[in-house]
Amino acid sequence: MKRYIFLLITACFSLTATIMAQNNNITDMENLNLTSEWDKTFPKSERVNHKKVTFVNRYGITLAADMYSPKNADAPLPAIAVCGPFGAVKEQCSGLYAQEMAERGFITLAFDPSSTGESGGQPRYMTSPDINTEDFSAAVDYLVTNPSVNPEAVGVIGICGWGGLAINAAAADPRIKATVASTMYDMSRVSANGYFDSADTAEDRDKLRTALALQRTEDFRNGTPKLGGGVPDVLPDDAPKFLRDYFDYYKTPRGYHPRSLNSNGGRNATSAIPWINFPLMSRADEIKNAVMIIHGEKAHSFYFGSDAYKKLSVIPGQDNNKLLMVIPGASHTDLYDQKDIIPFDALVRFFNEYLTL
Repeated sequence: MKRYIFLLITACFSLTATIMAQNNNITDMENLNLTSEWDKTFPKSERVNHKKVTFVNRYGITLAADMYSPKNADAPLPAIAVCGPFGAVKEQCSGLYAQEMAERGFITLAFDPSSTGESGGQPRYMTSPDINTEDFSAAVDYLVTNPSVNPEAVGVIGICGWGGLAINAAAADPRIKATVASTMYDMSRVSANGYFDSADTAEDRDKLRTALALQRTEDFRNGTPKLGGGVPDVLPDDAPKFLRDYFDYYKTPRGYHPRSLNSNGGRNATSAIPWINFPLMSRADEIKNAVMIIHGEKAHSFYFGSDAYKKLSVIPGQDNNKLLMVIPGASHTDLYDQKDIIPFDALVRFFNEYLTL
């Protein structure tokens, strides 16, 4: 009986895919306005090649990316797709990680998520656990079909909220041979439960859903989604340390970027809607490939990483390929751009071990 049910489901998906293929060409791209200047928050390395590339995800959204590759390296090479933090753009942390890993021998792809930065997608500044997970797999599509890349040696790095999405992508896409979640957030958990699970009751969630539903009505009437606000321009006197840390990154020359949501108006105010009912870590225990979670000891977000690590399972017959690396004294944003704190040597060892045939 299970076999027949499986065949029926497969047939339905195949028919749907055929109809979609007849009406939509997945290679059709939106026309994106990509800047030709170096507008990153970090200096350009002379040790790597850099170029802008685009690719299309499964929803037909064209994504913009910076591709970094080591100079004078023999192809094919292992490759890593990089994204994050949540609300940032590829000119910030993800680009820094990508360039640093390219200096160390990897082809890397730092991309803007759907509806963000230079990528396509309407409405702008919207988020989705499904579409954003798909963004990672679309980056993998691009890498595994690139002749300069070893298709059996592709990994991902997710930073902050994209750390949780990286783990979710690894649970769905076995082409991802190794995953790093750095200073991660579980966006579904914080959306549904509040910080430190302080609003983890049905009553609290009902109030949140009611407020979001009212905002949807207002947005529909206005014809324009309201922005939820990024990091504030002026910190309140009683701002917690983690908010001050965010300010020090997103609102200062250290990390400010004009296309960054967190540096400016933030995501759409209704962005939390799909995350409330979408548990990102629900299949984390089924990931067979390697996962490393890196978190600062002093990060306010440490509980996301430590709890995610507890959900990961060691596969019988394999070495322990699930790792938690705690950086002594480090805060959440230290792992955004502090190169003397981000454990790049450990990242290289991890990917060299698990992105090999």
